[in-house]
Amino acid sequence: MKLRASIIAVCVLCGVLLIATAAPSGGYHLLKKVPLGAAEGAREYFDYINVDSANRRAYLSHGTEMLVVNADSGALIGKIGGTKRNHGVALVPELNRGFITDGDGAQIVIFDLKTLKKVGEVKGEPDADFIMYEPVSKHVFAFNGDPKSATVIDPEKGTVIKTLALGGAPEQAVADGKGMIYDNVEDKNEVIAIDARTLQIKSHWPVAPAGQPVSMAMDRQNRRLFIGGRGAKLLVVMDADTGKIIGEPFPIGARVDTNVFDPETQLVAAATGDGTIHIIHEDSPNKFTLVETVKTEFGAKTMGLDAKTHNLFVDTSDFETPAATSKKPNPQPVAKPGTFRLLIYGR
Repeated sequence: MKLRASIIAVCVLCGVLLIATAAPSGGYHLLKKVPLGAAEGAREYFDYINVDSANRRAYLSHGTEMLVVNADSGALIGKIGGTKRNHGVALVPELNRGFITDGDGAQIVIFDLKTLKKVGEVKGEPDADFIMYEPVSKHVFAFNGDPKSATVIDPEKGTVIKTLALGGAPEQAVADGKGMIYDNVEDKNEVIAIDARTLQIKSHWPVAPAGQPVSMAMDRQNRRLFIGGRGAKLLVVMDADTGKIIGEPFPIGARVDTNVFDPETQLVAAATGDGTIHIIHEDSPNKFTLVETVKTEFGAKTMGLDAKTHNLFVDTSDFETPAATSKKPNPQPVAKPGTFRLLIYGR
């Protein structure tokens, strides 16, 4: 009887472990829709989202201003204005500073994280886009699309250390926490590996079968990069040490712009302009399973992750298609001013 009971106990334990490690069910749905109105100026524009989970704030790029909202309620906390067209924000809590890329202003705006007041600016490059803080080198990196470069900043002094030539147009990047940065080079169909301490490019890796790589997230523990492409609309998984593509690609919607990875749930999410969030589970470092495709709203292609609640933040607006002209016979939809809104999805 004791032997039989032991066998049963082991079987039950194995079953529990199998359930625990199986791909989770879906169920992401809209929790909140928060209207946020128009930015100053005639043009509606929005880009990267950065969720500060510890301080319960979310930073939303919105044209000429960076909006700061409560991560739980979505209520507006404040704004950092005065930019021409901002794209992203990097937070450096130990210095109580934030850094905003102003692409049309060719600058990086520095602000106080507590008061949200502007405290300085750094001369950058045109089309300053994605921005991040790298904790090992303690540098801020602003990636510039058209100049095909990165502006490396000393966040304490507020000065430029170097303008690093990248050899192609950069997009979303990630840091591994050990001194390496990985960045999509959209027009070269590759990922580059940058040593943040020496400011040297160490590797160039192709992203095929994906193309025109734009979005990226990373599982730092298992050294996996998740790369979303617009050319061939695919999400691929790459080994961050060898550049090898792992497993089969996942089809995604058009105009992907942001990926996130949640280390607690082992979920990867990719947001696209089609109005979809593709959610994939990392079953193991070499096995991945599609969990669900969440229908959001057209244009909701930028996204942030709240690490505390596991909620996903996207934003968008209403769109309208201008009348065709001889110069633009096939005009693309444009965002309507005053209709900008935040959408929060959770399970």
